Amino acid sequence: MKSTMQDAPLLISGIIRHGEYVYSEKKVLTVTPEGVEEATFVQVAKRAEQLAAALIKLGVQPGDRVATFMWNNQAHMEAYVAVPCMGAVLHTLNIRLFSDQLAFIINHAEDSVIIVDSSLVPALAKVRDQIPTVKHIIIHGHDESGALGTTIDYETFLTSESAGFEWPTLDERSAAIMCYTSGTTGNPKGVVYSHRSTWLHSMASTTSNSIGLSERDRCLLIVPMFHVSAWGAAYTAFFAGTELIMPQMFLQGEPIVKMIQELRPTISLGVPTVWNDVLRVTENKPEADLSSLRGIVAGGSAVPRAMIEAFRDRFGIDVIQGWGMTETSPLAAVSIPPSGTPKDLEIDYRVKAGRVVAGVEVRVTAEDGSVLPRDGKTVGEFEIRGPWITGSYFGTDDPEKFHDDWLRTGDIGAIDGEGFMTISDRSKDVIKSGGEWISSVELEGLLMAHPAVFEAAVIAVPDARWDERPLCCVVLRPDASVSAEELRDFLSTRVAKWWLPERWAFIVTVPKTSVGKFDKKVLRAEYAEDALPYVTLD
Repeated sequence: MKSTMQDAPLLISGIIRHGEYVYSEKKVLTVTPEGVEEATFVQVAKRAEQLAAALIKLGVQPGDRVATFMWNNQAHMEAYVAVPCMGAVLHTLNIRLFSDQLAFIINHAEDSVIIVDSSLVPALAKVRDQIPTVKHIIIHGHDESGALGTTIDYETFLTSESAGFEWPTLDERSAAIMCYTSGTTGNPKGVVYSHRSTWLHSMASTTSNSIGLSERDRCLLIVPMFHVSAWGAAYTAFFAGTELIMPQMFLQGEPIVKMIQELRPTISLGVPTVWNDVLRVTENKPEADLSSLRGIVAGGSAVPRAMIEAFRDRFGIDVIQGWGMTETSPLAAVSIPPSGTPKDLEIDYRVKAGRVVAGVEVRVTAEDGSVLPRDGKTVGEFEIRGPWITGSYFGTDDPEKFHDDWLRTGDIGAIDGEGFMTISDRSKDVIKSGGEWISSVELEGLLMAHPAVFEAAVIAVPDARWDERPLCCVVLRPDASVSAEELRDFLSTRVAKWWLPERWAFIVTVPKTSVGKFDKKVLRAEYAEDALPYVTLD
């Protein structure tokens, strides 16, 4: 027996039409040095139609890759709409990659057009002679440098066409967006999202059991649009009627606090390092007003308990921890306490990686591939599957990343009977000491609860007796002072005795990846080269 339901394809153009027609007066606000620029959803959609028509005239065909090298701003949102809706593939380029990695992913994706913000022209110019597939470069904003050779002015290009471009009906499984992993080990790998996967991911982001974006929200989108489609929020905004605040390059604590006070977002998305800087800025500013925020979504790396407590106690703001990766689009789990949880116990859930969202399945497996119990205690590698989880990488065979049609995440931890995930470590970061695991994530979170510590990263180093032991790399707060002995004493009442680190390094800053995560491979390399001074306690 067959269903008689209509079988309309799930397309990004459907998301955009919904936002354009139902939430037409909702706004996209872009922060500039001169002030805030505003455009309604309908204005963004109409300009995207003009951009699509102009790209067609330029020779862009269905399936062609059109790349963006841009900040979070209105023009980037216009490309988010125009490129996939016209049938091409949007490839968001990470503006913080080293030149060799940037050239690699442009060539690997075979981008034919790049749209670049004028302030980023110097960075793109470093690789211009190394990217032969790129036929046209379109510059958004004023640029007279000539560093990229012959280029096209974005505004002139867009306004040369009229609105009214009719979005084609596409196969919902066709490629829509391409993102590359941040390349923390080896070359970045391409993940291609379909229209269908993006549509379903957008819907999942609107549920109250996940991020819960709605028309009552105004979202400060700090997470870069080049990073996993801004965690999907750019499309979810049109799906749900959520207004967007685009901060461009103003991503430090001071301007973010100013944006919150003046533009009154209800929710904001960003990595923990950003929120740590916001806390630093507001420490001696009792007048700082963050009261518009109903919640902060933090992800990309573990959120320390001390950070969650600080936002709760000082501002009454809930920190919503999310877990996912480029390969998962990224929404996979969100740390919202179960209904009926006593207020004083909520934080015990918020410090977890999250609860599995409807639409995906997560399991834990042992080294031999066997599935482990969901008891919240048994530790193994998380594997995941679902309609917005990648089944392969673009142009790259990596069978080790997949197991019986499940994606192997590389995250180590346990899952309980309620679907809450606790991550102990990344597989490459886990510390195996005397045959037992020590969680670098937990040690980092505890250290950052010390009032003198601003940031802490823990790596595994070789040990003749125990195979591996933790080395704690600590960044102190300005004008703060604390010894390694005092920090170890601080940990002694919080972890098992055999976890207590002997090796301590005090550093100026923790190296960061291009998306703001702690870059432990740099610290490991410095240690291997004897370039990371440390003390050893008895």
